[in-house]
Amino acid sequence: MAILSAILVILGLSLFEGVSSIDNAVINAEVLSGMGERGRRWFLLWGLLFAVVVVRGVLPWLIVWLSTPSLGPLGSLTATFTSDPRAAAAIAASSPLLLLGGGVFLLFLFFHWLFLEDKEYGLRGEQFFLSQSAWFYATVSLFLTAIIWFALQRDSMLAFAAVVGSTAFFVIHGFRRQMEEEGRKLVGGTRSDLSKLLYLEALDATFSIDGVLGAFAFTFSIPLIILGNGFGALILRQLTIGNIARIKTYRYLKNGAMYSILGLSLIMLSNGFGVHIPEWLSPIATAGVVGYFFWKSKREIKNRVRVRDRG
Repeated sequence: MAILSAILVILGLSLFEGVSSIDNAVINAEVLSGMGERGRRWFLLWGLLFAVVVVRGVLPWLIVWLSTPSLGPLGSLTATFTSDPRAAAAIAASSPLLLLGGGVFLLFLFFHWLFLEDKEYGLRGEQFFLSQSAWFYATVSLFLTAIIWFALQRDSMLAFAAVVGSTAFFVIHGFRRQMEEEGRKLVGGTRSDLSKLLYLEALDATFSIDGVLGAFAFTFSIPLIILGNGFGALILRQLTIGNIARIKTYRYLKNGAMYSILGLSLIMLSNGFGVHIPEWLSPIATAGVVGYFFWKSKREIKNRVRVRDRG
């Protein structure tokens, strides 16, 4: 059962990493189109190693270390590779802080998409929320106030973790918006391939934070997080080069990614407040949500082809 659970977690993480980074893949493909063959090959090989080993390997370890400083840097790195009961107890004790902070971050990410980002309308009501964009800040402020209030009833550090999650969202989102603006300047520009490669790696680092934080809704095992997110990043890199135009025809995959993020945020918040959520729920829920929007996208493609053939 442990092996089956690990396989389920890895598959769920790979799927979540892939769909949550579609925007990143589109930007990558646009920038890569203006690069030489050597630069594209470098991005696929060494850029992939950096994305998987450094970014998606270091980030989970760093997050565990910061949330469980008593383990120290080496203890945080080896905690999930060993059966040391003291390390397991330390991670279990600090996990509500990480889960609550990560849950707030992902919840804000979903609301930002719902209220402020242009999108394909996959469900009824999405157009209404987009027309009410001014309510984004009021909504996240009210949610944060409520979360902090309930957290204070349990532990002041839990409330502080919620504030850290909200702060991290606005800081990272600000950097990401600036980098996306920079990416539009790079497309078709005259800058060197080296500067474009550095930009792509920095952008990938900001996008990977979503996947790494969401991964803790699946598991606290760093090896499983590295494997799952690494496979997802590998698949996404291959799609970036070969099939990004085809991926873009699946109009509602981004919707699936964002509703998955909503589900994972609620799971993390519930766990953070001490509500037990079965480990299998995160991968199953992610697969179900993404599968629905994949089916919806595929049906849309068939309808467009049918209309075109009739014309």
